[in-house]
Amino acid sequence: MDADQELFDHAVDQMRRRWPDAQEAVAAAVRLDDGSILTGIALDNFNAAMSLCAETGPICEAYTAGRRIIASICVSREDGREGVTVLAPCGACQERLALWGPDVRVGVSDPDQPEGWSSRSLVELNPFYWATVFAEGGIWPSIQQHAG
Repeated sequence: MDADQELFDHAVDQMRRRWPDAQEAVAAAVRLDDGSILTGIALDNFNAAMSLCAETGPICEAYTAGRRIIASICVSREDGREGVTVLAPCGACQERLALWGPDVRVGVSDPDQPEGWSSRSLVELNPFYWATVFAEGGIWPSIQQHAG
């Protein structure tokens, strides 16, 4: 299932609930294999090295519950920008989502689309994923291989 408008709306709602008046904010939503949606926010910290991406909370929550993530979206509101922007997962979050395989769908900024974003698979974002070198048959590593 794609990163779709419903997932986008959940992320935006989470961002607005947590930071209704902030000029800058980031939130995320992930869809699990049972259709449920988890949301999270970026953990900002005075020491930037201790900050966490918005996807981190729902990713850890899904993993703890033994659920599979099938789609993820991250949204941002930035000072001086009108509206909400969809952010593709950073490299660290791509790596975290890779646990559930190359078909996980993620939202990416896409100015050619009316909404300004679209849904892509992880393998589309990263067709030369480094860990395939270590996986059986050169395919995307399984959850068991990731957990090693």
